[in-house]
Amino acid sequence: MTTSARPTRPTRRTLGAFAAAAALTAGLLGVSTVTAPPARAAACTGNSGVTVVVDFTALGGGIETGCAPGDPASGLAALTGAGFSYAFHPRFPGFVCKINTLPATCTNPTGSAYWSYWHAPHGGPWSYSNLGAGSYNPAPGEVEGWSFGAGVQPGITAP
Repeated sequence: MTTSARPTRPTRRTLGAFAAAAALTAGLLGVSTVTAPPARAAACTGNSGVTVVVDFTALGGGIETGCAPGDPASGLAALTGAGFSYAFHPRFPGFVCKINTLPATCTNPTGSAYWSYWHAPHGGPWSYSNLGAGSYNPAPGEVEGWSFGAGVQPGITAP
């Protein structure tokens, strides 16, 4: 009678250990990240949703536009609905420090290095938000803007 040894599954164990280590590391760092589906590359038409503009120019990128369909409940919901991910600063809950993993590290908010939050009607002027993105409820047809730097509005007219 032969005894067959049960095959080991080192791949599963390795992946499980890696996942546990990643979860522990994320918990220790205190960075809360919200991921989203891929960005939609066009503005919303009419009142079909909220258009979101993210200006990555100061970080070496360009300006991206997406559409959050329907009526998102907050600026953060519009941001993810338009296909962008974000992360809060670990020491300042509710303060967005990364959009689509940029900048590479969360910096302490200063007057020259933070994500500023803006609103505009289609084709209209930008207005700096007096509410945080978690508290503001954009209406369908509005445009939300994000720009990294010293509180400078996004580099394009609201689409």
